[in-house]
Amino acid sequence: MGEAFRLDPDRVAYFEAEGWRAYYDRRWLRLIRLTVRLNEEQFRIPAPTSWLAAYYVMRASAAWVPEDHDERAVRRYLGRFYRIARRYAGLRFDPARAGELELRYFDDHRRLAGREDKAALLQTLTDLHATLFGLSPDEARESAEWRVRAAATVDLITSKTSTDPEGDWARLEEYLRKCYRSIERHLTARGEPVAR
Repeated sequence: MGEAFRLDPDRVAYFEAEGWRAYYDRRWLRLIRLTVRLNEEQFRIPAPTSWLAAYYVMRASAAWVPEDHDERAVRRYLGRFYRIARRYAGLRFDPARAGELELRYFDDHRRLAGREDKAALLQTLTDLHATLFGLSPDEARESAEWRVRAAATVDLITSKTSTDPEGDWARLEEYLRKCYRSIERHLTARGEPVAR
């Protein structure tokens, strides 16, 4: 596998949660900086390549925003991002498959926002985490469940139905911490070299 995959769940969760907040607050420069830092933390992409990876993530997100988005463009940018991520992360996954699952995650999250039944989103995130981190579906399910909770929480905030937005942002970050701690725990239990 080359260099061991390294994961600091708390730092990854922090940059991801803050990135979500910057996105929904439309603080674009902050979002770019946080995306760069997330790339460096989660996949160990070095600068300046981390900026290129962030560019691909931003282009994929921008291409996806319209309801009638160009799926080929979104897939293309996500595939480019995941090719870079795989090169540096110490993980083995198919970048095209990861990009396809990320696109499905985008679509499921939008489609199921505000709905109780999030089974499709849970399945997509289970598949995505299993693909990225080389976990079995059973191993990936716990992390996917925490990520679904994070997604539901951001929906609560952005729909303006949260009665405690600041508390919900804190809870969202905690759910992401638990998500990444679950991934780290399963990799460690399987004897995968995971360094911090």
